[in-house]
Amino acid sequence: MKANKTELVANDFVIRAKGVSKTFGVHTALRDVNLDIQKNSVTAILGTNGAGKTTFIHCCLGLTKPSRGNLSIFGKKPGSMESRRRVGVMLQDADLPDLLTPREHIALFASYYPSPLPLANVLDICNLEGFATKKYKALSGGQKRRVQFALAIIGNPDLIFLDEPTTGLDTEARRMVWEVIRRLANEGRTIVLTTHYLEEADALSDRIVVLDAGNVIANAPTAEIQALAGGAMIKCVTDIPPKDIGKMPKVVSVRHNGRFTEINTQDSPSTLRALLSEDANLSELIVKKPSLEEAFDQLTHSQKKKS
Repeated sequence: MKANKTELVANDFVIRAKGVSKTFGVHTALRDVNLDIQKNSVTAILGTNGAGKTTFIHCCLGLTKPSRGNLSIFGKKPGSMESRRRVGVMLQDADLPDLLTPREHIALFASYYPSPLPLANVLDICNLEGFATKKYKALSGGQKRRVQFALAIIGNPDLIFLDEPTTGLDTEARRMVWEVIRRLANEGRTIVLTTHYLEEADALSDRIVVLDAGNVIANAPTAEIQALAGGAMIKCVTDIPPKDIGKMPKVVSVRHNGRFTEINTQDSPSTLRALLSEDANLSELIVKKPSLEEAFDQLTHSQKKKS
């Protein structure tokens, strides 16, 4: 029986993880991760510190071996020469030799690949010309991150891993990185990024994967991630203590944000009735669907309640 044209087949996936787990002593960093990442896509992997994001990338790169499960990159073993020639990477904790210049670093990395991008083009699109001939040790933290980003793309890779790519960058540099990521995606590259900036994931990714304590708790397009959280966000000014609001019907979480109280609820009419019955002076009321950040908070909060 022939597959439907809309169905994905094995060759449509760049990364395939089946039951991947990774333990470090008594600590489990990844728990039975099942994850397929489609080619020509941008996937953001989200999670709090220690959720397993960087561990998963290290496994994909062959820098660490899964304790169990199957993982392939382009159908090959992670870290194999066949896969490494098609992969670019920017790691969160990477650094480079101090005495080479950005131009020298990028030229050296270009020599590792069969068909690298032109050096001048990469210097230009990453906006490095102003400090391309300075010693690496003399660069600011943000400038070093831009050089590391350039190294991730110089090899003209089909798959690019970006682990917290805009950490330490100012607003202008972050916009530059976003623009280059969009350009690369439009050219058909597959990009996997981790980020603490949910705005970044929302702006760049086709699909979002949420990790919590090594488990995949969500895997869907951004709009569906927001829908998975369900409910609504209520924002208001009230004198009701947060602990009392937390006991109201369908309330998932409560937090203060300046003078406002923000309430994540699974059923806004029920929660609103309870609020108004307790505080007749409640003011500046706003009810809206959850943002990506609010959806992420609700998903991880719900997961903790289950465990």
